[in-house]
Amino acid sequence: MMQLTGRSVSDVFAIAETDYRIWQAYVDRSWRGWTGPHGGVVAALLVEVARRAGGSELPVRAVDQRFLGRPSEGAFTFRATTHTVGRSTVVIDVQAYQGAGLMASASVTFGRTIATGVAEHAGTPTPEVPAPEDCPSFALPPEITPVGAHFEIRPAAGPLPLTNAAESMMCAWISMVPGMPTDAATLAILVDALPPAFFPTLSTPVAVPTVALSMHLHTDLLDPAPQPVLVRAANASTGGGWAVDDIDIWDRDGRILASARQTRRVLG
Repeated sequence: MMQLTGRSVSDVFAIAETDYRIWQAYVDRSWRGWTGPHGGVVAALLVEVARRAGGSELPVRAVDQRFLGRPSEGAFTFRATTHTVGRSTVVIDVQAYQGAGLMASASVTFGRTIATGVAEHAGTPTPEVPAPEDCPSFALPPEITPVGAHFEIRPAAGPLPLTNAAESMMCAWISMVPGMPTDAATLAILVDALPPAFFPTLSTPVAVPTVALSMHLHTDLLDPAPQPVLVRAANASTGGGWAVDDIDIWDRDGRILASARQTRRVLG
């Protein structure tokens, strides 16, 4: 069940540099989410292109992404611009296009790991949940979200989606299928692996596309994290046709890997 390595995001989506600072990738229909290509996949591609564009020597520290159009499965083209900030930080802006349309953009911050005199803080502690092998599998309906076939999900705490529950939270052990190394690009997929956090309060699904995603990494990932990882999504607020979710990811040793916040448009 434990995964340490596998095909990278570059391998799975055939990322290739086609011209100077221009890359292409292909997202097939199996990665479709609620209304189009899985938002986490688009974020992962932006992160991986940024790494290739000049951040490969430094760990990813933060990702700030916006959707600017309605992408569809198929080919994407990416363009990147690099900004050097001092001696230890690089920010790379990446845009994703389909045809002549700009679909998404992201600023990806890379930063060197250095020793300081400030005491380290481990961050949000991991929830107390059963081990993944003690949690039964749960599958997202493929007729609604084909991308569900790319996740092995084992709910560990909170209600299940579409169960008319009172709590807007889900927590599950998740692995990628096929297996992928747990790097920053894969974490961008995993923070979007669960349905919107208010889905347990519903009985039928509604379309809730992501408009903005911000992800912050708590480690440089030089110590590889095996999968599954523990993903918790909690609804911070819902109202006026918008929803905000907070997502945290830990490894099996209780180390917090990443935190994210998503702003979503509620179309139902």
